[in-house]
Formats: sequence, structure tokens, C-alpha cells
Amino acid sequence: MNTEETREFTLSILTENKSGLLNRITIIFTRRKINIEAINVSETEVHGVSRFTIVVKSTREKLEKVTKQIKKIIEVLGAFLYDDSEIHYQEIALYKLPTKMITSSNHIENLVRSSGARVLTVGEEYTIIEKTGHSHEILNLFDQLKPFGVQEFVKSGRIAISKSKRQTVSFLEELEALSLVS
Repeated sequence: MNTEETREFTLSILTENKSGLLNRITIIFTRRKINIEAINVSETEVHGVSRFTIVVKSTREKLEKVTKQIKKIIEVLGAFLYDDSEIHYQEIALYKLPTKMITSSNHIENLVRSSGARVLTVGEEYTIIEKTGHSHEILNLFDQLKPFGVQEFVKSGRIAISKSKRQTVSFLEELEALSLVS
């Protein structure tokens, strides 16, 4: 019997920048009935190499198997499984509120300051507030702003960097050296 607990993990996957790869990676989670909580794909400091950052809730054992399967995809250069203590991570959110609510009270301004958010733009009809942080901080600010008539809310997926000393460039150089040997 498996007694390992389900918790949040982040997969960081380095890939070639090829179309169709997103589908092939996500289908691995779908087949195992693992819901993807957040996904972000962006370029890295190496031209032609993308990083998938995927947040999921499952057991480490199950996700280690998923990580091994992802590594078998030809265009995948490397796949790494992390818990929150092994990475630095952030998300970003934008909140649109009626400007009249902000100008009629100092309360929103105080919320913005105390939460570490900032006013991105102020228009005649609406004001956009930006918050960078962990998901629970972003959602906490959302809950505090709700009574003031949040018109729109959008939150990004997680972006993460490993606390490991190994850098993307050195990992890819090691990978290339290994492929030359074999």
C-alpha cells in the first residue's frame, strides 16, 4: 500500500523549441490522471532551448516515473523534479479595479503597499494593480480587493529557478559532451 502523501511539485523541462512538444508532454500527465495546476513555457538563456515549468500535485514516486517518461521524448534535453524547498519561484497577477473606488478611499492604496504590490496604470475608468509573489499571496490580495469590485483578475503560471549551482549552459555542455562520447 502506498502511503506517500500527495503534495505540490514543480517540473522544469529543458527542450528544443519545436511545435507539438507541449501536447506530447501534457498527454503524459493526462494518461496518468495528473492535473496540471499551472504551466509556463519560455525561452532560456540558450538560443533555441525552451523551459517548461509545470506545477502538479501528486506523489514524488508517481512524478519520478512521469519525469523519466518525459526524458524519453527526443526533443527533451533534460527534466528535473523539484519540491518547493529546492527552487526560487514566483507568479505574477494583474487586478483591474474601478478607479473611482481607489480615489475614494486610502484603503486600497494601503492594501497595495502592505502586500508589496504596485499600481501599474491608472486610467479614467480603471486602475491596474500588479502583484508578484507566491500563489497564496496573490490570492490573498485578490480576496482583500474583491469588496472593491475587481473587474478582471489574471494570474500567470509559476516561473522557477533551481537553487542548484548547476546552470542551464553547463548542463547542456555536459549533455553535449556525453553525446560525443557515445
